[in-house]
Amino acid sequence: MSVFAHLVEHLADLLQPLFGASAAAAAIVLFTALVRLLVHPLSRAAARGQKARTALQPKIAELRKKHGRNPEKLQRAVLELHAEEKVSPLAGCLPGMLQVPAFFLLYHLFSSDTIGGEANGLLDHRLFAAPLGERWTDALQGGVLSGAGLVYAGLFVVVACVAAFSYRLGKRMTAANPAAQVGDGEQLPGLGAVTKVMPFMSFFTLVTVAVVPLAAALYVVTSTTWSVVERAVLYR
Repeated sequence: MSVFAHLVEHLADLLQPLFGASAAAAAIVLFTALVRLLVHPLSRAAARGQKARTALQPKIAELRKKHGRNPEKLQRAVLELHAEEKVSPLAGCLPGMLQVPAFFLLYHLFSSDTIGGEANGLLDHRLFAAPLGERWTDALQGGVLSGAGLVYAGLFVVVACVAAFSYRLGKRMTAANPAAQVGDGEQLPGLGAVTKVMPFMSFFTLVTVAVVPLAAALYVVTSTTWSVVERAVLYR
């Protein structure tokens, strides 16, 4: 925690000439971008896996003809095909899972009053009028139209726009990629629920932004925006 706190403080000092009092917030956005760059090779691999699953459609169609009357055998054959081709139906989940530690690190860093036995100086940093260690409920105490309230309103607008675009993108990708179907519209075990939920995931970001410290909320908003843009580019 202390090492990470010093890293954020150092980045904030470097960005101070450009962003002034909001330098720590800019440091968090930069940190998020660095994390996403590290995870990007896995995202590219997930995109290649998605395209590989699409390429398996002719073989899956043959399996449907062969095992169409035996759904259990058909599902097993499709899973074996994915294993032989080294294509994972759930490979796209890995990039998101690897970002969880970074989120919780920021969450705990800006939720702790002390770090290494000393007062947490990061809690004094702000994004405009909103302290990075406070939550939306704290901002509401000064009124919806207060400085902190307007900061959160801006974040909510950004998240809503990104969520709407992500929803449309997810629906279009799902309609254009029937690779997960194994017969009569049936999907691989466990994948049907994932396919239905994924287009709505960005909307859950609204709830997250409202209940976590502003610093963690910035991480979530930046990472979600990156994810949507990345998907639009990699899956075009």
